[in-house]
Amino acid sequence: MKKVLTIAVANLLLIGLAPAAHAESARSASDVYADYADLSAHEVEGRDYRRVQRVPRGAKVAHIAIHGGAIEAPTSQLADEAAGSKYAFYAFEGIKESGNSALHITATHFDEPKALNVVAAVDYTVSWHAASGSDATTYVGGRDTRLVKKVKAELRAAGFAVSTSVPEEIGGDSPSNIANKNRRGMGVQLEISRGQRERFFDGGKLSRAWIEDPANRTKAFYRYVAAVNRALG
Repeated sequence: MKKVLTIAVANLLLIGLAPAAHAESARSASDVYADYADLSAHEVEGRDYRRVQRVPRGAKVAHIAIHGGAIEAPTSQLADEAAGSKYAFYAFEGIKESGNSALHITATHFDEPKALNVVAAVDYTVSWHAASGSDATTYVGGRDTRLVKKVKAELRAAGFAVSTSVPEEIGGDSPSNIANKNRRGMGVQLEISRGQRERFFDGGKLSRAWIEDPANRTKAFYRYVAAVNRALG
């Protein structure tokens, strides 16, 4: 019995010492809400968050931002621009005056019904996320290895830095990740560093009011989106 307790305590200590960086498991552990049902029972739609979708007839691609709005800026704007009128678009957006990080549900637990329906109806998914880091770079992950390779190539050709490797915790390759729940069971997850995202807006500002005004976008914003879409073409 003492041995079992000793092992249990040791495991707890190890968990406490584990880094909480960007790992999906760490994110899940630090999320305020376990899933959408939990979140919707405590937060008010229209006041704290909103769900936005646009699904053109026959769309085979969906650009999604499950941490949109002020949760991970400016993923909503990037996904929306990339979708345009040709592809499906979905965003779960934090619109609280403050504390929007509480609305973060890790991608492997994100089960909001409208998002699942949008993704389930397409063949290809690009899930837009924000990563930390002052260096301008992008981590491209997901189960669709062929499309991942093409996205990396197009971004580099357009002059954007792409990491040669992706940390396991933001790899986006879990079957439970919403990016991989399309008809083919494989998608792409973009994790864009803060340093790169700041280059998408004049003055490097990422406040909600600033990023919601298209007039503040730089040419890099449009070049980046165009590069991702070329990979899909």
